[in-house]
Formats: sequence, structure tokens, C-alpha cells
Amino acid sequence: MPNLESRIAMFQVAIVGRPNVGKSTLFNRLCGFRKAIVGDEPGITRDRIYGSVQWNGKSISFLDTGGLIPETREVIPERIYCQVEAALSESRLVLMVVDGRAGITPADEQLLPIMRKTGKPVWTVVNKIDAADLEIYAAPFYEFGSEQVFSISAEHGLGTADLLDAIAERAEAVPVEEESTPVEEIKVAVVGRPNVGKSSLVNRLLGFERSIVTDVPGTTRDSVDTLLMRDGISYRIIDTAGIRRKGKTEGRVEKISVVMAQKSLERADVALLLLDAREGVTKQDAGVGGYASESGCSIIIVLNKWDLVEKDTHTLETFTDSIHRRMKYLAYAPILSVSALTGQRVSKLFDVIRKAYEARQTRILTGTLNNMFVPDLEKEMAIQNPNHRLGIRYITQARSNPPTFVVFTSGRDRLHFSTERYLVNRLREQFGFFATPIRIQQRLKPFKTSKRKDSKK
Repeated sequence: MPNLESRIAMFQVAIVGRPNVGKSTLFNRLCGFRKAIVGDEPGITRDRIYGSVQWNGKSISFLDTGGLIPETREVIPERIYCQVEAALSESRLVLMVVDGRAGITPADEQLLPIMRKTGKPVWTVVNKIDAADLEIYAAPFYEFGSEQVFSISAEHGLGTADLLDAIAERAEAVPVEEESTPVEEIKVAVVGRPNVGKSSLVNRLLGFERSIVTDVPGTTRDSVDTLLMRDGISYRIIDTAGIRRKGKTEGRVEKISVVMAQKSLERADVALLLLDAREGVTKQDAGVGGYASESGCSIIIVLNKWDLVEKDTHTLETFTDSIHRRMKYLAYAPILSVSALTGQRVSKLFDVIRKAYEARQTRILTGTLNNMFVPDLEKEMAIQNPNHRLGIRYITQARSNPPTFVVFTSGRDRLHFSTERYLVNRLREQFGFFATPIRIQQRLKPFKTSKRKDSKK
């Protein structure tokens, strides 16, 4: 499956180095916004993260990578190494970041030959040079024999403009025929509690290992975007960190990961809410479902690890009933059973995603809404409360993404929740809105204000 990153980002630059030298801080600084999680804890970044910038008329893509630990056999550092190798193979230039205040370390010396083996130009970026009198700390790194050496402070931005100037000078101008035209994309966030198989599903959807997968809960920390073209449609697949309830998050990094996962939901068109079919619906699943529902994106519930469940003719029906009991607010969400490990029914997700995306674009004419629903709503309100004098003036659709309808009333009382539910159900019956939340807003009749006229004396 072709990856769009290489087409959109014309000149790719890999940012590499040992842990805790400031790679993610530099990545955020060069891209001009905070995309990678930054902290004092080594090994925060694990997957490779893309970000782009326009500088001096050139289009540059940066790849942030996890900290390399030479000669390790631990699972996560070994997988990070594979991610770095992938970033190096995609890139045209390598920035090897080092800690100027720490000086040359054995780890730096061990990584240098690895960088040279790529055959790509390697520039040494001496970080944490926060003042002019600290420039002397960069001198030993000239021994590396890199093509260029830059002294910077990623935290304060010192020297980063010069670095960008040099990169832009190296980067080719974007040929006119290769300039990317805006392509409408469907943004798909893969969310769920830790260890339900989010990264495995992302890798299966993409057709290659984009995110690190281990049995260790919380392996993914950053929200990782990947562009994919399938059947002429562009998808942005967003792998997110496992979301736990606020009281259960431990440490600053996990808290930031959860916040970034929630922000990914806010920018997504469709969310794939993953559940572990072996364990059924848990309180944490319900909490994640609540976050997804509040974000306004369309939701598809995905029962992962279906291959590990002992099944009979009623197994899926039993799971569906359980999900609807525990997450009544997601009754509109379709439920699919898949196996990210074996690929069972994973390809069907694209059709469902596309159907959900198209449904949330639906717009209903105001005349159609008023002719179909105003009389029915009046009857429903009379049934709910015969003494209620609240009248419906008209209904209109204010927006899509998600579909939002405004009900204008002649009284000053709020619509009863049962009336809103009735309207939502009727809208679904008539127009579908597959997998998509429907928002109802009310506009009350404004209070009249009397103007006093001053009497003439």
C-alpha cells in the first residue's frame, strides 16, 4: 500500500541520537509546534514521528526518532532501533544530535559508524548550548568528521534558524509538476485502553510495521500519524496511546500521552474504538467511549482478538448486547469483530470508515426538516406533557461534522431529554447518519425588553 509521506514531504531529514539529548525538543522547534512529547525521562519517543515545515521556499519533512541504545537486547530499545533504521532509509539527510554539556560519550561514538553506514550525509547538531560562552563545548565534536557541525539550543531556539537555512539550501526546490494538490483525507483515530492491540491494528491497516508492538502496556506514547492511499481515497491513520481513567494515569509522560490521544479524537473524522474481545467491555472501555462520543467524531466499535474467542452461533450477539448495556450512548456505533494479528476482516474496516465519513457530511434542507418533523415533535411533546405549552417554530441543520440541528422554540423552557432523543431517533430513521453522533441545540424565544420613553416636560 503506497505511503503518501514520501510524496508530500519533498526533502526528508532524520533526527537521531542517543536518549535524552533533546531530539524531540529540536523536532518540535524545527516544525514550529508541539507534536512530540518532551520530558526528562529517557526513552519517551519510540515510534518515528513526522512533521513538516516550509522554509525559504523549500518543503522539508523531519522525522523524530527514539533514542538509540547500542548493543541492547531489551525488547523496546530493539524495536526503536528498527524504527530508526526505517527513518534513515527514508531520509536524505541525517542530523545526529548530541548533548554539548555532557561531551562525547561512548554511546555517541558507537552510534557514529551506524550513521555513516547509511551513506547519507550526516550533520552533527550539538544541543544544549544555551549561551555564547558555552560554544567551547561544541569544539570536541568536530572530531566526528561530520560534513557540518551546528551549535544550538533546541529549548531556547538559539541557532535553529541557521540550521534550517542550511537544510533549505541543501534541499531541492519543489518541481512544479510534483507540487502536491490538496487531497481530501479521512482522519481515522485508533483509540482504546492500553494493550488492546491498537498499534497492531494500525500496522495491519497500513500493511507494514509503522508502530512498535510489544506485550508491554503503554508502548505507544506519542500520537503517530501515517498517510495512506487506498482505492483513490486518502486516509490519515492516527495511532494513539492507551487511554486510562484520569485517576489511573501514572507519571507526567502518561498524562501527556492521554491528553494527546484525546486531542487526536478532536481532529479525527472517524474513531476506531478498540475492545479486547477476550475480556469484554470494561469500565476503562466505557470511559474511552465517553471521550470519543464527546469529541463528535463518528465511531466504529472494533472487537479485536476475535480469533482467540471461543465462539458459537450467538457469540457476536452476546457481545453486542453487552456493549449496548455498558455503552448505551454508543448505540448508533456499528460493531465489527476482527483480528489484527491474523488480518481477519480488517480490510472491511475501510468500507465502514468511508461509509461513516460520508454519512457525517449529510446536510438536510430546512424545508424538508420542518415538513417532516415539526408536526411529529409537537405530538411527542403533547404526549410527554399535555400541559406543556412549548411550541416548535422551526428546525434547521446548522452544520455537519458532526451533524448539528438547531430547534427554535416559542417558549422559554428547555426541551425534555426524551424529546431530543425522539428527534435523534427519527433523524436516523429517515436519513441514516451511519456511525455518526447527532447534536441537538435549542434556541429559546428571546425575552422582550420594554423601552421607557422619557416624558416631555
